[in-house]
Amino acid sequence: MLDYLKQEVCELSKKAQRSGLCKHKSGNFSARDNESGLFVFTPTGVDRELLTPRDMVVVDQDVHVIENLSGLKPTSELLMHLKTYEARPDVSAIAHTHSMYATSFAIINKTIPAIVYELQALGAKRGYVPVAPYGRPGTYELANHVANTLHDSDVALMEKHGTIGIGKNIYDAYLKVSYLEELAQMYYNVLTLNGSKEPNALPSSEIVQWAYPKEVIFS
Repeated sequence: MLDYLKQEVCELSKKAQRSGLCKHKSGNFSARDNESGLFVFTPTGVDRELLTPRDMVVVDQDVHVIENLSGLKPTSELLMHLKTYEARPDVSAIAHTHSMYATSFAIINKTIPAIVYELQALGAKRGYVPVAPYGRPGTYELANHVANTLHDSDVALMEKHGTIGIGKNIYDAYLKVSYLEELAQMYYNVLTLNGSKEPNALPSSEIVQWAYPKEVIFS
């Protein structure tokens, strides 16, 4: 069932671990099959390097496990994923990581401003990376906080927890949390170099104005 999605979610979850976005079994990943409305989740408590596509778990919107060929449970964070899919019907994949720099800002409930224009690629329409309020992992409280925070941003920090990114496919979601970690490291470096003084940031009005150059002519 949904073999192509299982393969993609498995591969990208391993890629995230190898790139340092999440270690020691932390983080989780999912993707939605838009035709069936079913979801593929990484399982809970398994080293991603040991995972195979067969270990991925298929769940429906009502939190029913439809298929778990290896007998594994889906991630305990699945409520957060499902609530986010409900709030963002345009999204088909979610990546949740505990990357070092971004999570450091999440710990102190610190938003990340638009210090570079690339924030536009993260769908951050407020002009900064928002922080979802704290909620105990695995609860509807956390799920609702995260879903609400991602209403007008494709990435968010999760207070005292980690990061989340959403996308049109699992690679897109992975790419966004990767960019988020890079942005967080830049921000940390700038604050360090600047004696903790906040750098000038781009306003949200500038961030949302990007468009592909109309001067390009296709023959």
